[in-house]
Amino acid sequence: TASCTPEEKAQAYQQFLEKNQLIDETAKQAWLKQRGMNPAQLEALAVRSILIEKYKQQTWSHKLESYFLERKGQLDRVIYSLIRTKDPGVAQEIYFRIQEGEESFADLAREYSQGPEAQTGGLIGPVELSVPHPALAQMLRLSQPGQLFPPTRLGEWLLIVRLEKFMPAQLDDSMRQRLLNECFSTWLSEQLNQQLAALD
Repeated sequence: TASCTPEEKAQAYQQFLEKNQLIDETAKQAWLKQRGMNPAQLEALAVRSILIEKYKQQTWSHKLESYFLERKGQLDRVIYSLIRTKDPGVAQEIYFRIQEGEESFADLAREYSQGPEAQTGGLIGPVELSVPHPALAQMLRLSQPGQLFPPTRLGEWLLIVRLEKFMPAQLDDSMRQRLLNECFSTWLSEQLNQQLAALD
């Protein structure tokens, strides 16, 4: 069970008051009255966030590297260019024009692409690889920057795709915090589901 020192409690309480603009005693009393809470409950609420954070660290921080490696395939980011059309003849013509350097990808995307990427000259990103369709994500994951894919069918569309930039995910402080939050959210959902199942 996570616990915190009196100093940490005091700091968490002060931060909560500042964040919610409750430094003024009148504002604090009005806030308590509005929520039907007493000062002890307010202090408990303020300290809860630090207890949750400590629980996350104690429970999952030692597992983050392996979890990061599991998730890295979805966390890597890409910038890519995309043209989509439903006409095979048009798709082939666009592909040859780009390949031969007759026209730029951006100009052809603005003229022919039938999705919102037409507004950006076909350019999409940076986005994590969990965002595109799995088949498209796999193409991007396996390609090299500058590599142009011939027309590839995906559902009703024919896609012409070029990877512009690949940005590997890094296990830095912000990524650690994000993954801790993911682990906690997953655990919390599992706990809720177990409790709901027990009620059936």
